[in-house]
Amino acid sequence: MPGAEWAAWVIAGSVVLHVVWNLLARYVPSECNFLWWGLLTHLVLLGPWSLYRLVVDARWESTLILTLLITMTANAAYFLGLRRAYHHAPVAFVYPIARSSPLLIAFWGWLFFRERLGPGVWMGIAVSVVGLLFLASTARRDHERAALPWIILAALSTSIYSLSDKVAVDYLPGFGAQLGFVTAGYFASFVALTLHHRYHHPAWVPRCRPKLLYVLTGGLFIGTAYALVIHAMQWISAAHAVAYTNAGIVIATLLSMTLFKERAHWGKRLVAAGMVVAGLIIVGLAERPAAVPAQLAAG
Repeated sequence: MPGAEWAAWVIAGSVVLHVVWNLLARYVPSECNFLWWGLLTHLVLLGPWSLYRLVVDARWESTLILTLLITMTANAAYFLGLRRAYHHAPVAFVYPIARSSPLLIAFWGWLFFRERLGPGVWMGIAVSVVGLLFLASTARRDHERAALPWIILAALSTSIYSLSDKVAVDYLPGFGAQLGFVTAGYFASFVALTLHHRYHHPAWVPRCRPKLLYVLTGGLFIGTAYALVIHAMQWISAAHAVAYTNAGIVIATLLSMTLFKERAHWGKRLVAAGMVVAGLIIVGLAERPAAVPAQLAAG
């Protein structure tokens, strides 16, 4: 099967996993710190095998080590940004803005890697990002301005680790090594979240735990969804891969409105979801991007 077609199936799988864990995150109380429990469960259930595959299978060169350090740092910043943003605002407001990163990814790719995306791709990404921002606005209330700096940090961190992942994937043969790369980043994120929690609370562990089903699902899905995106980057650009996964936000929005009866601002939310879908269709119909260089532009 041609690479682009296989990438589409991989992204579709990632979208399904993204939808499930994001819906769970919406209905877990903030004090239970769903992200902390999800990362811990990933490290326990998938960490040992995936790290072994990373050590054994990866081509350990200086570029891979550098990208691993970049991804670990950016992952930690991303989860800290999300956690702080969720403290001030609901997931429905925070996550769509945080996922507006494809525009940043496309810009960094052009600036640092000379990646050439056609005008149709730029237009499609821009339309989808405007749709995401419009979708977030439907959940906005008066007190959520404090979340914006942390959301921006999460979006910026996503753009950094996505390009780093794109470079690293050439050194990660097989899904096991790619999942191990994710696990290394998640270990840094878990340490950062734990230290952050300890700084703000008198305990190392959140005071409550989500339902066991939520914890297990989050642990199995959060990292696997991310690894599938990296896997797809073998054939498509980072901007394409991350943009396509935003289809999951549309699906989660529609499920919230239908299954969970969240009907507030339903008209605006439908328009916003339609904009995101339209943007992704434009991206899909646009010309294929040139390949990203396999190494960081060092020196």
